[in-house]
Parts: sequence; C-alpha cells; structure tokens
Amino acid sequence: MELSTVLLFGLFLLTLLGWKRSRPKGFPPGPTPLPLLGNMLQMDFSNPLKAMKKFSEEYGPVYTIYLGFSPAVVVRGIKDLKEILVNKGHDYADRPHNRLIADISGTKGLVVAPYGPAWKEHRRFTLSTLRNFGLGKKSMEERICEESAHLIQEFKKNKSTLLDPHHVIDNAVSNIICMIVFGRRYEYNDSTFRNILNLVHENMKAASGFWAQLYNAFGFVKHLPLPHRRIFRNVKVFFAFLEKVLLEHKRTRVPGQPRDYIDCYLDELEKDQGERKPTFDNENLFICVSDLFIAGTETTSSTLEWCLLYMMMYPEIQEKCREEIDKIRGDRDHLDYEDRLSMPYTQAVLQEVQRFASVVPLGVAHAPIKDIQLNGYTIPKGMMIITDLTSVHYDERLWKYPHGFNPENFLNSEGELVKVDGFLPFSAGPRVCLGENLARMEIFLFFTTMLAHFEFHWPDPKSPPDTTSVFGVSQAPKRFKMRLVART
Repeated sequence: MELSTVLLFGLFLLTLLGWKRSRPKGFPPGPTPLPLLGNMLQMDFSNPLKAMKKFSEEYGPVYTIYLGFSPAVVVRGIKDLKEILVNKGHDYADRPHNRLIADISGTKGLVVAPYGPAWKEHRRFTLSTLRNFGLGKKSMEERICEESAHLIQEFKKNKSTLLDPHHVIDNAVSNIICMIVFGRRYEYNDSTFRNILNLVHENMKAASGFWAQLYNAFGFVKHLPLPHRRIFRNVKVFFAFLEKVLLEHKRTRVPGQPRDYIDCYLDELEKDQGERKPTFDNENLFICVSDLFIAGTETTSSTLEWCLLYMMMYPEIQEKCREEIDKIRGDRDHLDYEDRLSMPYTQAVLQEVQRFASVVPLGVAHAPIKDIQLNGYTIPKGMMIITDLTSVHYDERLWKYPHGFNPENFLNSEGELVKVDGFLPFSAGPRVCLGENLARMEIFLFFTTMLAHFEFHWPDPKSPPDTTSVFGVSQAPKRFKMRLVART
C-alpha cells in the first residue's frame, strides 16, 4: 500500500475517532476537540491561563477541555470553586489518574494519593509529627530565625555585587523542611544539594508542560526519545539522594528516640502488627518524604522571590513595611511570629504578593468520589477537575484593585487587615495544603528579617523588572539580580 493511501486511511480513522468522542449527555460544554490531540494545540502550555480564561468567557465557569482522549473539567469563579473545595470538599477530595505521576510515585504519599484510609492515616500522622517537631510552636520559630541569620550572612557576602537571590532563598527555605524531615540542614555552597533543588524546580515546571501532557495522554510516548525522558532522569537522581538519606537514618537511628519525621515513621514500621498502622510501609515512607521535601521548598521560595521583586518595583511599599517592622521590633534581633498581629500593613503586603503572583495557579487536580452534579452538569466519578484559583485572585467583584499590586486589597479604611473570600493561596477544604501554617510562618519571618537588615534596589531604573511568570505547578518569577544596601 502506498504511503499516501496509508496516511489518508489514518486521517479517516482519526476523524472518525473525533466524531465518536462526543460529550456525554449532561456533560459541561467546551471547545471542540481535534481528533487524537483534543484541545492540546489550543493551549499554550508554557502558560495556559490565558486560554483557560478565554474558554470560560465563551462556555461559562464550568467547561470541558480534552487532553488527548481524556476530558478534564475546568472550574473557575468563587461560587463553583467553594462548592468543590469547601461545601462538598469530601465529595471532590479524590485525585484523578495521572500516568506520569503513577509511573513515578504510584498512588502513595500525601499529595496525589487517592482519597481513602491510607491517605487519611498518613495525613493525620504527618500533621501530628510536624506538631511534635515544633509546627506552630516557639521552637519552630527559633529554627526559622536561626536559618534567617544564615541567610543574612550570605547576603552580606554579596552586598558589594549584584546578587541573584534564587539559590540563597531556595536553600534557606528548604533547610527548614530538611530539619524537620531529615534532621539536618545543608550549607549554601553545597553543590550536590543545590543540584537537587535545581532538578526539583525543573521537574515542577516540566510536569505541567506539553510533553508531560502528551505522556499522560498516550502511553506509547513512554518509549519515544522525547523531552519527557528528562523528567525521569531528574527523578532518578532525586530518588537516589533520598535513598541515601533514608539508609543513613536506618543505620544511625536509636529506636524510640526519634530525631525527625523519618525516624518517627521508622518507629511506626517496627511496631507490633496489632499496633502498627496497616497502610504504613517503606514505599509510602519514601514518597511521603519526597512530597514533604518538594512541597516544603517550591512554593515558599517562589513566594519570597516574588516578595523581593515587588518590593523593588514599589520602593514606597518596601519602606512602609520597614517602618512597621522597625516600630514593632524595637531593639530586638528579630520579630516573633505573634508580632504579625500588630502588623496589618506587612501582613497585607505578604497576602497581596500571594494573590497577585498567584503562586499556585491551578492547585492540584481534584476528582469526585462518585457521580455528582455541579452547576447543573453531571461530573462522572474520577473525572479530572482543574481548579483555576487565578480566577478568584483577579475577580473584579472581589477586589478593590484586581489587576494591580496593591496591599489595600486586604485593608479597610481604618488600615485593619480584612479577610477576603477569594484569597486561596493554599487551596481549601480537606485537601488544603498540609504545610500552610509552616509556610505562613516562614514567609513572615524570612521577609521581615530581610527587610530589617537590607534595602533592596532594582539595579537599572531605566529598565523595569520583567514580571512575566515562569509557569509550572507553582509560578516563580524569572531569575533576577538585585542591589543590596545594608542597614545599620
């Protein structure tokens, strides 16, 4: 058979396949999918948010897109997002199947594990263990303040040059979760650890990109020499690093005297069959450690980088924060976390950074645990639901200044901090971010310490900063350099 005939026949089959894949009755509307690829060519995966907003303008706040053969329901707007995340949060608390994630971590861990007994046990255990190691207590503040001192010393080494803050902030933030999970911190000049952080960030960007979506859509892509393979090479190096940490713990630990999260989990594994939690095993330990490491680094470090960028863009806001910091701090070395209650302006600035940067734009995909009705549509059990959190962060009905950076979005006319329903930086409901309280504490203490010790200036006033986000599971700013001026 001639090649042209084969191609024509293949095109006919693909077209027929496209016709057959019509939406089920009662399913949300959406753009017409192409054969085979669905709507993937209509999405710019370097940043799909504009396309998602445009689809919403045509099809409403609940609509369907096809990623290859697989449909996904996109949900935008405060009404329907609250329905999914809060009002019926348990009904939507499952995770959809994701081929890439399944091939990396299976269905274990804390983030993408299915909603059920294993996930609930591990979440309870992890929250309890984090509290035992200081979460929400003064001891955790002290750890963050100690790491802040290391960060300030590193900044001082570079005060005579233009500094790219990415590695320093990344390392400082990661050291907090490393102390809790691994029982140790890493020096800022540790090239091995820096490489691990780079690989994690690279994969967090790649996981939401085109090649990852192609891998999820078509199983045979696994065997092709395409860019998705870099994700697996990075995972191999990262997992080897974690394996080394776990082996060292097993070699040096003293049963019953836990130093960190890993030791607590290993103690659990050694309990008698009757006392031991049935879903705990070595594989789950490994994925939980991976989840905590990644989640405890990625979004918080990105948030602090956005903080510095916006402070340089708006020096008057930076100075107003500094005045409030100096007033409350007095002659102390650093602020306490409870001081935030007397600092409405600084809190408003930090929340505005999280809103305007929308650091985690789509959260983590949800799935209903049963067939369910949403906004008049039927959503089948297990269907991927993409929660577009940016839709509420820029909603003109919720914010005084939705499209500009302005702390007044979180302040009333008396300068008091106010709560806004559409502020969802950590998502909400049963699947709310496990480390929300830790992240809030880190962001406040690191930020106020940096502003207490330095002024931050954009190097070239004639060329303003590029605020285009680097899209991924979390949105980070493009790498930048800044000029430091030490304060006496």
